[in-house]
Formats: sequence, structure tokens, C-alpha cells
Amino acid sequence: MSAGVFAALTTGIGSWPGTDVRESAGIVLGELPALPHIVELPGRGLGADLIGRTGALMADVELDVRTSGYRVAQRKTLSGRRAEDLLHFDLDVLEELWETGGYGSSHHDLKVQLAGPFTMAAQVELRSAHRVLTDRGAVRDFAGSLAEGIRQHCAELKSRLGVDVVVQLDEPSLPAVLEGSLSGVTRLDTVSAVPEPEALDLLDSILSSIGVPVMVHCCAVGAPIDLIRRSAADAIAIDASLLRSRDLDAVGEFLQAGKTLALGLVPGVAPERPPTWREVAAPAVTLMDRLGFPRSILATQVSVTPACGLAGATPEWARTALTLAKNVADAFQDAPDSL
Repeated sequence: MSAGVFAALTTGIGSWPGTDVRESAGIVLGELPALPHIVELPGRGLGADLIGRTGALMADVELDVRTSGYRVAQRKTLSGRRAEDLLHFDLDVLEELWETGGYGSSHHDLKVQLAGPFTMAAQVELRSAHRVLTDRGAVRDFAGSLAEGIRQHCAELKSRLGVDVVVQLDEPSLPAVLEGSLSGVTRLDTVSAVPEPEALDLLDSILSSIGVPVMVHCCAVGAPIDLIRRSAADAIAIDASLLRSRDLDAVGEFLQAGKTLALGLVPGVAPERPPTWREVAAPAVTLMDRLGFPRSILATQVSVTPACGLAGATPEWARTALTLAKNVADAFQDAPDSL
């Protein structure tokens, strides 16, 4: 498996509408032959959301739920057990579908999505009610626990399915972490920005520990494209509609570094008028033109995804979104210069 495992394909970001994991996983396995992903169904409530699911995988860390969100607990809690039960059920369903649907012969890689270390540290509280992010030692411990949990998760999936596993780290909070714009317990309690060198060192420590290809996903304004380029990550996934003029140089350098750019081109919820595949593809084509790159790079270093997760979409639009993404990716492969 090469570092280009994320390149020139269609995949989903992770979340899906509804609560039926069997139906949802079946759709994703059928519609995303190049890189299917484990389905996340946050509509099922606490424990099925990104933070709760990631917490269920972390080694030697237990989370509880408070009115303010997730908090580190001293021992296993009911909410923690629920998150683990949902995850184990989802993996059992996936294994059953994998075997009965014959997907093992047609799928070579499987993507798992988890919250990255900065988003976990920003969104989970210590027992003191302060964000984990306020304690640098706790952040390091969290990162180590996360890396170990991901290693174990990937090993379990490989054992169950006989498939190579790749990882997507979801980092919606990373821009705020780097900017120091997160609120504290009170207005007088500030959360200091994490310096980029420190963030890069922490990210790379996790990536080296995981030992499989990793894509960092950030669907927030100000995604730190340059930071991800300098890291050991193989790819970045961003919402194309959130790119600013000031981001263009970073995108160009990212592609020049030979890494994969996964562009979120398909709306996450149904627009008033469904777009054609050409309309969906247009921002990517325009981006390459503005950067001065040949459009052929769309066929080698650009992948197509929904703009972000699809949990807020209708089931009908979620399926349509994957079809649109696949049609665009096919067009990029077939004749990128003619777009």
C-alpha cells in the first residue's frame, strides 16, 4: 500500500443520516468501491457522535457526559459503555456485510474516521472542567492514548476483514487551536494557542505511531494546509467552498509536495436545484487553472468527496451526493484536460 492510497478516487467523509447501520453500510460499500469507510450515524445520539466514538477507542481513557459535553472520568461510565457497544455492533454488521456481500474480493482498502488529537483535546474536559487543551501534559497523554487506540482498531479491522486500513483524522477544531480562539471555563479563563512547531511535532508523533496512511480532514475556515503539508500526513481533505484567496499558495505547495488533495465538492445537504456533475467539478477545475497547474493533475492528485459529513442530509441526497462525487472523479480520470 503506497502513500498514494487516497489519490484519484471518491470517498465519503464519514457521517451518514439515519440510524440503520446495516442499510447505511451497505450503501457505502456499494457506492464507494475505491475507498469505502466505516459509517458514522450520529443520529443515534451520545456515543455515536465523533467525540464519543473516538473516546470509545482510546486506550486507558474513559469519558463521561456532562451538560457541557464530554469529560474525562475515573472509571468506565454508562455513556462510555454505550459508545463501545455501538462501535462493536457496527463492526459486527460490517463484517457480516463484508462476507455475505463479497466485498472482500473487490475492496482492498477501508477508511476509518476518528477525531484527531487537537479536536479531542479541545472538545473534552478534564475533571476540573477545563479543556484538556489547557494542560500540555494531558494533551500528550491524550495523543498517546489515541494513537494506541487507533493501532488496536486498525489491527482488529485487518484481522476481521483481511483488508488494509487507512485513517482519516477529523480536525474541525484545529484552526481554533492554532489561533487561540477557544473559550475557557469563564471569560477570564483563556485557552492559549498551540504554537505550530508544537502542533506539528504532536501530529507527527501520532502519525508515526499509527503506521498506516493518514488523511487529515478539516472542514473549517482556515484549515492549516501548510502545517499538514509539512507533516507526515499523506493527504488533506477540505471543503472547497471554504478556500480563501490567501489559501491558494498553500494548496499549490501541497500539490507540489506530491500529496493528495481531497476536495469536498458536493454539497452536504440538498440544494434547491440538484447540480450537474459539471457544476460540481467546476471549482476544482477553476482552482487548478488559478494555480497554473495542468488539469491533468486532477487525475493523479485530487480526490472527490462531499463537502463534509452527510449526517444532515436526507437519505436520498446522501446517496445522490456519492453518485455525483463518483461521476466527477470519473471525469477527472477520463479526460481532465477537456473539462
